[in-house]
Amino acid sequence: MAEPTRPIPIAFCITGLQPGGAERALVQIVTRLNRDRWAPVVYSLTGTGPLVNNLRAAGIPTEILEVHSAWDVRIIWKLAHKLKIQKPLLLQTFLFHANLAGRLAGKLAGIPHIVSGIRVSEKRKNGHLLLDRLTSRLVDLHVCVSQSVADFSIQQGKLPASKVVVIPNGVDFELFDSAEPLDLSSWGIPPDAKVVLFVGRLDPQKAPHDLLTAFERFSRQAADFHLLFVGEGPLKAELLQRAVALSCAERIHFSGWHAQVPQLMKAATCLVLPSLWEGMPNVVLEAMASGLPVISTRVDGVCELIRDGEQGTLVATGEPAEIQQALNNLDTQTARFIEMAEAAQALVKNEFTWTSIADRYDRIYANLLTRED
Repeated sequence: MAEPTRPIPIAFCITGLQPGGAERALVQIVTRLNRDRWAPVVYSLTGTGPLVNNLRAAGIPTEILEVHSAWDVRIIWKLAHKLKIQKPLLLQTFLFHANLAGRLAGKLAGIPHIVSGIRVSEKRKNGHLLLDRLTSRLVDLHVCVSQSVADFSIQQGKLPASKVVVIPNGVDFELFDSAEPLDLSSWGIPPDAKVVLFVGRLDPQKAPHDLLTAFERFSRQAADFHLLFVGEGPLKAELLQRAVALSCAERIHFSGWHAQVPQLMKAATCLVLPSLWEGMPNVVLEAMASGLPVISTRVDGVCELIRDGEQGTLVATGEPAEIQQALNNLDTQTARFIEMAEAAQALVKNEFTWTSIADRYDRIYANLLTRED
């Protein structure tokens, strides 16, 4: 079949547009598509967010469907109605609820090709894997962000291996490499302080309590270190309450969501990711691009970016004592951690730029539209 007349209408669907890893990835991919080839529209299921401005500034039409819950089945018909008007030849979805709603709406709207994005190895017992498997027949391809996620999706999710491909996350290298350090004094952090940084959703998956426990122990012999949590989430109130009761409470800070992540990373001493599971976390790639030392749990995706002791430090999940020991090593072996950060920065510059990642998405879309049915 010949390639259709350009620009080709293409749709992207995601659960929301708050600045999480998957949401930022969507923005990076869509805004880098060749606009002579593609005419993209983005659909957000549950509401707006700061990233809408990025999309609209790039001239990407963005539709906010505004349902109160991602489980509201009316979203399927709302999305199908929008798709029937746009008539895209391909629909790319990101995140579980958008994957599920997009498949069903795409079927109702008669979309010829559907591609889903699988961002994590979903280890919660919540029925997601079953629903993914039951609707997999509606999907041409499942794009996984790491080989670990792909293996999990095939072995545990029971998705057909023939439909699973791997395209990793990317990073806007120049943005993070060239950022200027942010003044952290508004949070009560002194200019000469060393800062342990957490960036992400305050959610059980990310295990922020493990980092809080590790820092409380570490802080007893490291009075010049502060801890900064950047993000929102269901555990925030609980973390705040617990932090206030600690002896190092004046050195624990919460910023909420913050747009200037590159500048925060340049101001920090290290990034800690204590997650219990992941896919390929953008925040680790961003820290690597910043030249910021990384301490992370040994979770899916991270092990494909970092070899322990070469590009960063890996610790076991659910073990605050190992995070504490890694922080002790950072404090006493600073030069070694800087060397690892420099090696990590070189790696992402060569292999994980968003331009190269967007090109890979472009190619799989083009291949789907030109292959024989």
